[in-house]
Amino acid sequence: MKEWLDGKQGQVFRFKEEKMRYALELLGNPQEKVPLVHVAGTNGKGSTLAFLQKILESHGLRVGRFVSPHMVTIEDRILIQSEPIPTPRFWELVRQVHDLEVAVAQVYEGFRYFEVMVLVMFLHFQDQDLDLALIEVGIGGLHDSTNVIDPLMSLITSIGLDHQDLLGETIEDIAYQKAGIIKPHRLVLLGDLPLEAQQVCLQVASAKEAEVYQFGRDFGWNEDLFWSEGVEIHLDQLGLQGDHQRKNAALAVEASRLLLPLLGKEWKRECIALALAETSWMGRLELLVSEPAIYLDGAHNLSAIESLVAFIKEEDGPQTILFSALKRKDFQEMLACLERELPDVTLVLTSFSYDGAVKKDDLQWQGAWAEDYQGWLATWLKEGQGRLFVTGSLYFISEVRKWLLDQKK
Repeated sequence: MKEWLDGKQGQVFRFKEEKMRYALELLGNPQEKVPLVHVAGTNGKGSTLAFLQKILESHGLRVGRFVSPHMVTIEDRILIQSEPIPTPRFWELVRQVHDLEVAVAQVYEGFRYFEVMVLVMFLHFQDQDLDLALIEVGIGGLHDSTNVIDPLMSLITSIGLDHQDLLGETIEDIAYQKAGIIKPHRLVLLGDLPLEAQQVCLQVASAKEAEVYQFGRDFGWNEDLFWSEGVEIHLDQLGLQGDHQRKNAALAVEASRLLLPLLGKEWKRECIALALAETSWMGRLELLVSEPAIYLDGAHNLSAIESLVAFIKEEDGPQTILFSALKRKDFQEMLACLERELPDVTLVLTSFSYDGAVKKDDLQWQGAWAEDYQGWLATWLKEGQGRLFVTGSLYFISEVRKWLLDQKK
């Protein structure tokens, strides 16, 4: 089964909504068995859902969550109460999807890697007594393999330039793709979006008669105060670091305020502060090693790098960045931002064992280069001073995370 699944990685991105719907129909439409929340966005999807899951769990709900890519093991994509799907259960369901592929391919085509993940997730969630499942889009929204659901709420965290080869070259193009998860007569939450993205999302929501709640208009966060309709809560500590997490936390709090009554639960403001303070999420300004300090951050586009830069600027003293990225990303823009905004920070580039990872020949780079990032990190662990930030790609920090944890054993 593993060989069958691994063989699907890197295949050309294609989506056939009718194929996914046909497959789900053959499976008995498991996506209809659990109330759902759908989230899209250039950045902030995982962090927002981590906050939201913790809040909902603090109210006694049993919550599932689907995320991508995985940080350590493939099972990390499918979570219940923050625990990954058990390995035997995962491969049992993969085999079920494998067997289903024969029938589906006769009418359409075989499954892509991400489609297998989506089908396994729906199959797992349907019989786990969930109160709610939080579903993260893979890429975009409109043509994403997850967009075969009728959620209670669609949530768009942020919109910036990323995946232009798939989603379009402008903010408006990308916003239209993200807004594809908006469903008729359902709730919609919009994060802090550029004006041109707001306009697109509001137009789509209006056409579908969806009820919109917008960051900065209907709810928001000022200093340490969350505010919404008739509500103010002082929140002075978040489990996830960085000022940008305040916006993600505000989205999660507002989502919980609207969702809990729909699920027959009372929204309790006294649960919120502790839930946000206890939230954790791998690879989001994650302090994995304390001495010397090593942070892992999955910033993989310009807007995420800008958030990382703001965090790095908060402290003085020696700081170093170990950076790698995928070739298909705008890594030159990310590097230019780091060099321009952090002239006193040491910037070291490297590559990693992923087919699409940048190599030295791909870069017009005259600065420091680590031929072997593991050897470089081993030296840093012994001699490093100040703070080290590993960033540029979720795939890269996933590799680094595994290696660092192995060194601790």
